Amino acid sequence: MASFLRRFSPPRDHRDPAGRSGLRLVLANLGHLLGGKVAAGLMSLVYLVLVTHRLGAADYGVLVLVNAYAVLLGSVVAFSGFHGVVRFGGLALEAGDRAGFARIVRCMAVVELACGLVAILVAAAFVPLVGARLGWSPDTIRIAIPYSLAIIATVRATPQGLLQIAGRFDLIGLHHAVSPLIRLIGATGIWFAGGGLTGFIAVWLVAAIAEGLAMWGLALVAWRRLAPDQPLRGPWRGALRDTPGMTRFVLITNFDITIRELAPNLAPLTVGWLLGPAAAGLLALAQRATSLLAQPTALLSQASYAVLAAQVARGDLSGLRHTVWRSAGVALTVAIPIVLVLAIGGDRLLVLLGGASFAGGTMLLILIATARAAGLASAPLAAGLTALGLPGRSMTVGLVTSLALYPALPLLLWMLGTDGAGWHALLQSVVAAVALAAMVRTDARDRPA
Repeated sequence: MASFLRRFSPPRDHRDPAGRSGLRLVLANLGHLLGGKVAAGLMSLVYLVLVTHRLGAADYGVLVLVNAYAVLLGSVVAFSGFHGVVRFGGLALEAGDRAGFARIVRCMAVVELACGLVAILVAAAFVPLVGARLGWSPDTIRIAIPYSLAIIATVRATPQGLLQIAGRFDLIGLHHAVSPLIRLIGATGIWFAGGGLTGFIAVWLVAAIAEGLAMWGLALVAWRRLAPDQPLRGPWRGALRDTPGMTRFVLITNFDITIRELAPNLAPLTVGWLLGPAAAGLLALAQRATSLLAQPTALLSQASYAVLAAQVARGDLSGLRHTVWRSAGVALTVAIPIVLVLAIGGDRLLVLLGGASFAGGTMLLILIATARAAGLASAPLAAGLTALGLPGRSMTVGLVTSLALYPALPLLLWMLGTDGAGWHALLQSVVAAVALAAMVRTDARDRPA
């Protein structure tokens, strides 16, 4: 075990003893994360073609809706220990309090696992009601009930925070390939066996469970490095109460995460509810086709948060501002050419990926790609506000864009059909980007060092 840990120990700490700039640290972290995403993206492309060509738009839409329902319940009911672990666990380590650090991590893990269990039970209970309205067959409803276990894939924020504190972005990047690999192997088997929707749902469930469990396993490497003298099982009660400001911080950041994940998970369910599974399938394929822009958004937020939090801890607000604006600029520089390419070959791409039943979605693809670009630029802005200890700012923006603007989605779908979902996504992303930029400009300048 000792040789294993030495082999996987990070070459540099995320707090940057070598004195590199914040932007370089963010890009280095992002490079580790993107390495796993590149492999995952290639595998996803292969199994996506297999699934869409086998199922067509309508049945693929059902698969998307079953998964979206589980993910939605997971994001709404479940709990994320990520920000609490990174911020307050990191502060405990800075103070040399390994016992306090271990207590915080254990507390976040217990709360997250308990909420995850509640989310699974709630999701399973409501499947018959929701599935009937979304046009699922009795067979699909029966398998969708155990599919609620796919929520396990979302119950992994605490171990991910642990890996980030340890600077193990390489292991986080490796984790990105777990689910796509299982989906690829399973989808290939279903394809050759002549299977259908039920088989693909079963494969997606296995991949989701493996995704969640794998993150907890990888986090053991970080635990042994950060708290080698602390047992996994130990005291955890009272960590929220005894750590000043922690309860309010984790509640706000969790509400912010829930709000931010609500809109993208609610959109396909709304489209399926109003326009049917085929429309939901077209929207899902357009979203997958623009995943080259979507996936780096979360990765950039993850890669930048630890760096920005360290700059705030040092009182380096000038460095924080520089890192945030440069990161946002780099994101837009990368995103704009991708949007232009998708605009030129959008319809051909959709037909190539999904078959003839997905033709006619070019405008939807362009709108979603543009919205993804704005979201990519917003990621370091939101991370900067959270690092400043002001997650309420980001939460307010998420509340407005996800909830206050949500009523516009049914109206746009009624007026414009499936394209209305694209216009709605663009409206949300632009409003969020402008608001976050204004807040960072004010709060990073006025906040005392």
